[in-house]
Amino acid sequence: MNNLTLRQLRYFEALARHGHFGRAAETCAVSQPALSLQIKDLEESLGAELFERSPRQVRLTRLGEEFALRVREILRSVDELGDLARASQSWLSGRLRLGIIPTVAPYLLPGIVGNLNRLHPGLDIHVRETLTAKLLRELSEGRLDAAIVALPVSEPTLTEAPIFAEEFLLVRPSEDALKPVPNIEMLKDMRLLLLEEGHCFRDQALAFCNMASSLPREVLEGSSLSTLVQMVGAGIGVTFIPEMAAAVETRSADVSLARFADPPPCRTIGMIWRRTSPLAGQLQHIADIVRQAADALRVPAHPLQPA
Repeated sequence: MNNLTLRQLRYFEALARHGHFGRAAETCAVSQPALSLQIKDLEESLGAELFERSPRQVRLTRLGEEFALRVREILRSVDELGDLARASQSWLSGRLRLGIIPTVAPYLLPGIVGNLNRLHPGLDIHVRETLTAKLLRELSEGRLDAAIVALPVSEPTLTEAPIFAEEFLLVRPSEDALKPVPNIEMLKDMRLLLLEEGHCFRDQALAFCNMASSLPREVLEGSSLSTLVQMVGAGIGVTFIPEMAAAVETRSADVSLARFADPPPCRTIGMIWRRTSPLAGQLQHIADIVRQAADALRVPAHPLQPA
């Protein structure tokens, strides 16, 4: 067997992840024929097929699935060699691949990126916004350096650095502003608007309402906090929103905000990274920068009705 190249392994990993030659080539910034040729050379070197090809889809063979696991370990180790060199420097530079969940990204990202650009102009920031499960997988596979998520994630291979805690606020139509804030039992009889499955914020809201195992009678789902707030403004129901998002999401909606009685629903946001990462020291510093951005946002922007 001829020596395998890192280029072939990276192309293989991209094709295994996307299951599509065109998308894999785009990810690798090469032409599709170039990627196809490297995959063909790789299979010829191994003397076995790694993919099952069909007109619309590419699937890993059984060998390909096992090969993919080893390749991801190899590529992660190779990337960490570069991280070792970066970790030896007294300043932050190079590429930073940062993941963040959708219920935090629109509100916190501008401050994070602004602070990082100001303090570390040599940093090349790549942001990935997606759900927690995908962030954890990509972090484990070495495709992210760190991620900002709701804690805890309870993964023994990851370091968790809490950044801030925030309350959930009740969003309801403006004409309900003077009504008593509903308790948990009252919420169960109301039409509750929730994010789609997969969002940790949805799970946290249901847990507060003691609805984790059984949904209330009337539940409508939305793809974003903005959609949920606009639905409330249209009189369709009520929803929860993290306090950080209140100023942005309610400025153009005919809604009112209220706090729940103690103890209110809340969440802890933090940054996570692999315990084995050579950049652990730098990532702790970045977590401090994220905390500064969060602190700058924590100024009440709306009068709220207390519980």
